[in-house]
Amino acid sequence: MKLLLTSSGLTNKSIANALFDLVGKKPADISVAFIPTASNIEMGDKEWFINDLNNIYKQRFKSVSIVDISAVPENIWKPQLQEADVIFFNGGNTYHLMKWINKSGLVKILPELLKTKVYAGSSAGSMVTNPDLALKVSQIIYEEDTEEQPMDGLDYVDFYFLPHLNSPFFPNCTEKQVREVAKTLTRKIYILDDQSALKVVDGKVEVISEGKYIELN
Repeated sequence: MKLLLTSSGLTNKSIANALFDLVGKKPADISVAFIPTASNIEMGDKEWFINDLNNIYKQRFKSVSIVDISAVPENIWKPQLQEADVIFFNGGNTYHLMKWINKSGLVKILPELLKTKVYAGSSAGSMVTNPDLALKVSQIIYEEDTEEQPMDGLDYVDFYFLPHLNSPFFPNCTEKQVREVAKTLTRKIYILDDQSALKVVDGKVEVISEGKYIELN
């Protein structure tokens, strides 16, 4: 399985090149299916969403389809994912995205799709690959999902991915605070800023960064 787990999408050349390498094609030959579902329930200004999509557009891919798995039935979203080289799960609310990955039935067919495709994620889209959604961490670091119950993630990696280190939009996501919260988790943790990503191939992890990241546990 090949994954590119980013904090904030294709924010620099190093991260974009890592994606091209995973796919094994030049951008002009790559088709991307962009899943915006996690952002559906986020309120307020969505400049971050526009930036994520614009950074994808800048790569001049062969095609970019927008596939909301919560808005259309399987017979519409499934063929678009089958035709893509990259399935890109964008950021937003991690719990909302995971609920729809389960509810839509995508959870059952995604492992088969990823035998020939690359999983790419931004923020929440990366966090759903974790063993579980680390509810307490989400509540403290990102101040969200305060009314949610514990939920399993896709369990595609054996560590926890946490995005937005030192971001002004997430004031609790500092090294000091994360180190404190990390005491509640037993697995390895990667905390990445918005210029960093993890390239994962069959469980082997490579950090791609033009910024800062931290490894704990």
